[in-house]
Amino acid sequence: MTTTLKELQKAEEKAALLFQEIEKRQLIRAGRTEKEVNTDIFELAEKLFGIQKYWHKRIVRAGENTLHPYDENPPDLTIRKDDILFIDFGPIIEEWEADYGRTYVMGADPYKKQLAVDSERIWHKANEHFKNNPEITGAQLYEFCVELAARHDWEFGGPIAGHLIGYFPHEKLETEVKTNYIHPENHTPMNQIGADGALRHWIIEIHLVDSHKKIGSFFEQLAGF
Repeated sequence: MTTTLKELQKAEEKAALLFQEIEKRQLIRAGRTEKEVNTDIFELAEKLFGIQKYWHKRIVRAGENTLHPYDENPPDLTIRKDDILFIDFGPIIEEWEADYGRTYVMGADPYKKQLAVDSERIWHKANEHFKNNPEITGAQLYEFCVELAARHDWEFGGPIAGHLIGYFPHEKLETEVKTNYIHPENHTPMNQIGADGALRHWIIEIHLVDSHKKIGSFFEQLAGF
């Protein structure tokens, strides 16, 4: 295991602890807006771990906003009692980047619960496929994720299925540089050495949607272990 991977794992462990505290303190509740939850998480992260910087915008999305991929900026919604919601935060922890995403279901709707469960299940299948095929290209892994979603009767909601992660700032994630993403136009092996001469490390992200019911789920974390 590389030193970089160890540091990225440590950063992710703190991100996971933050998400545990979000649940424990019941910050996600019906009647609150996405913005209110976002602000509370930001303040909690600083209070508990001294986190002040994020390498990408912080995302809290509920209801039909869960259909939108990262680049969108939908209007602020209020969480309903039977809602589905996901959080995507990219904190910088001791100068190392984390990227952590989870889905929450407010009520007992079995369909929404299945949607949330499947985003995590598909993530693990995609990660296992990545580990078993280290020379896989970004395009091939993206296609695999899309196929997995369809096999579970969902649509794949994102234009990417992940991206590079590293020491802040890692290789600049310019949209036009497809080799930095798990993207249908990235035909470079994911285990190719990076511009700094070191092994690159990846986040896999799974965004599932049901466009008819206007709901989605999201799961992401560090890949490869």
